[in-house]
Amino acid sequence: MTETTPTPEIDIDDAGEFQTARLVTIAGGHAVHDSFTAFLAPLLPRFVEKLSLSNTAAGLLSTFLQLPGLLQPVIGHLADRTTLRWLVVLGPAVTATAMSVLGWAPTYAVLALLLLLAGVSVAAFHATAPVAVGYLAGNQLGRGMGFFMVGGELGRTIGPLVVVSALTVMSVQSLAFLALAGIATSVVLYFRLRDVSLRGRGDGDPIQWRTAVRAMRGLMTLLAGLVAVRSLMMMSITIFLPIFLTEEGSSIWLAGAALSIVEAAGIAGALAGGWLSDHVGRKAVLVFGHVAAPTALLMFLAADGVIRIALLPVIGFTLLAIPPVIMALVQERFPKTRALANGVYLSLNFAIRSIAAIVFGAVGDVFGLTTAMLIAAFATFGGLPLIWLLFRQSSSSQLTSD
Repeated sequence: MTETTPTPEIDIDDAGEFQTARLVTIAGGHAVHDSFTAFLAPLLPRFVEKLSLSNTAAGLLSTFLQLPGLLQPVIGHLADRTTLRWLVVLGPAVTATAMSVLGWAPTYAVLALLLLLAGVSVAAFHATAPVAVGYLAGNQLGRGMGFFMVGGELGRTIGPLVVVSALTVMSVQSLAFLALAGIATSVVLYFRLRDVSLRGRGDGDPIQWRTAVRAMRGLMTLLAGLVAVRSLMMMSITIFLPIFLTEEGSSIWLAGAALSIVEAAGIAGALAGGWLSDHVGRKAVLVFGHVAAPTALLMFLAADGVIRIALLPVIGFTLLAIPPVIMALVQERFPKTRALANGVYLSLNFAIRSIAAIVFGAVGDVFGLTTAMLIAAFATFGGLPLIWLLFRQSSSSQLTSD
């Protein structure tokens, strides 16, 4: 009889290498995962018809999907105490299954429960996958976050196209077969990550969550301010741009194409922003984004015709170059509690952006969307003093791995 020795895990905590193949795998998993979360909006008309829903009830469905995002700090804290691998691996399978079987829901309550299940899976994946990316990116954390963000943007772009195309050849119940794509993705993630040690913290004494959260308070307060001043502009572009353009006389097709241009440029911006921040510094990229993006929006509002179209990719590139830099910064500041820190940041981001969408819409209703966009642009400039304060933070307020 011969003994078999299990394949040892590769400890990557101090490797410092940028593991391109594994990072591309996780980015691909992110793309597949987020493509399924984008199914809800195209399916809403079917649910309204099938269950005789009011607009309020239909709109509330998106809340069921997003509400578990508030659990990300808790999930992150738990992930810091164990391996991250299973939360990353299972995310695409669970989310894909829950979102693909929505058409089978016989009642509104069942539909809400399925969306809550998907929302928990989404929260778990996004609280932990960026941390796994951080470990695999080594000393090129910004570039790694760029890879991750590109995957999400691709998924949110492809998802609606997939579900609309599928509905032209099959019933809403038959969409359940699409879950196989998510399950297959989880299988690939398992085999690609099975020999990698993705631990929530390095060696050393465990850090209590209260201590960790207290240490994060200063940084997270400043980041919450940055998210707040940027969120109005994010909402103006990612949600209200088509409405603004149609009110200005553009066709629905052109309004939709404009949003696609912004999203496509945003993919390039996310990748470039993270990579540049590794080479020229996080602060330089953040300052550039908070100057260039609102300036481009102001020029867009003042222009018309071809010039407006030419400014759309500039807006998308500069606006979406910022998120991977912030996510890299969060993990750098708290290397021993990365998942908790990432979860706290993402939950703040979720809550503030939800409020910003309501505020922007209300301002647009009262003063018009042009005025609301002007306010959003000038608010983004308000991030500059916050960036200055962010990089004046004393290193003694950070949790280090020493």
